[in-house]
Amino acid sequence: MAQSGTERFSEEHQLLAEIAKALSHPARIAILEVLSRRNSCVCGDVVEEIPLSQATVSQHLKVLKEAGLITGTIDGPKTCYCINGSRLEFAESIFREWFEITKKKLSTCC
Repeated sequence: MAQSGTERFSEEHQLLAEIAKALSHPARIAILEVLSRRNSCVCGDVVEEIPLSQATVSQHLKVLKEAGLITGTIDGPKTCYCINGSRLEFAESIFREWFEITKKKLSTCC
């Protein structure tokens, strides 16, 4: 049976791509910056600082949460989000390692 596209790549490549995808939208970068200024944040507070609709911000929060970059806890009708510090540090380390390895392999091409 043929493999789907992502299954053909290493787990590390898939992880790097998942985190890169989560960081690939300016709204998600802005959301992470908002959350980094606070210990926790209710979704409504994020919406007040991001120039997008509540539904759109919620979709971006979902992507960040699926990538493990943020955590969310439900408190009644509200969800409180904060940055997952250990996952952020992990993301930093795997990207740094990938860049270092890739830079070492550069040739003098073009």
